[in-house]
Amino acid sequence: MRLAAATTGDGPAVLLIHGFPDSRRVWREQVGPLNDAGFRTIAPDLRGFGESERPQGVEAYRVTTVIGDLVELLDEHGVERAHVIGHDWGAGLAWVLAALHPERVSSLAALSVGHPNASRPRSLESREKGWYQLLFQFEEAEALFLRDGARLLREWLADAPDAERYVEELSEPGVLTTRLGLYRANLHPRNELDPRPLPAVAAPTLGLWSTGEHYLTEAAMIRSGEHVTGRWRYERIEGASHWLQLDAPDRVNRLLLEHLRS
Repeated sequence: MRLAAATTGDGPAVLLIHGFPDSRRVWREQVGPLNDAGFRTIAPDLRGFGESERPQGVEAYRVTTVIGDLVELLDEHGVERAHVIGHDWGAGLAWVLAALHPERVSSLAALSVGHPNASRPRSLESREKGWYQLLFQFEEAEALFLRDGARLLREWLADAPDAERYVEELSEPGVLTTRLGLYRANLHPRNELDPRPLPAVAAPTLGLWSTGEHYLTEAAMIRSGEHVTGRWRYERIEGASHWLQLDAPDRVNRLLLEHLRS
């Protein structure tokens, strides 16, 4: 699997990992400032997203498989160690990458999503905010989200800066099914019955969460510090939606650069 990726700038490598239903475009407010600050950015489209290939079948989207794509991407670019920044699913993948491949991660910044261990057992608040994660497991989910001019999808993405773009992309035949592979391969309720703790993260780690977050809880991000053996810093971004890097780019970029330089 070769991922479509944009690589710009010179200096220490920064791997930018997007989430659902995004592509590497979600980092458009970060790439320039990071390059200007002396960092080389590598921003891929994950498998099934953006311009990357779209393998069929749920098992193609297991987290360990997607992590393998990212490790190969670093190898292709000659990067032994990278600073890793992730948002949403990208943050979840970044935690796993840092935990299972610590030799490849210089530092970690997780936006919105905390360490997987910090979300177990799931609270009632977490289940209420994450109602869509259960709905996504049903084969009827695509039809429900896309019927009536994608009414439910539009309501669910109401806060997204790129909402109309997402609706247009996800309405294309097969696209929503492909992108839901991440949820169906990794977040089925049966997985909660046999949780496998992830190792703690040794890299210096920054956690960012936004007060306008409608999908994820702050408690999970705060508890993530218990699963970091390196330096841990948590910052709350006031007034931003789930897409904090687009809603509050100046604040987010300042914190990211402070983290990378330290």
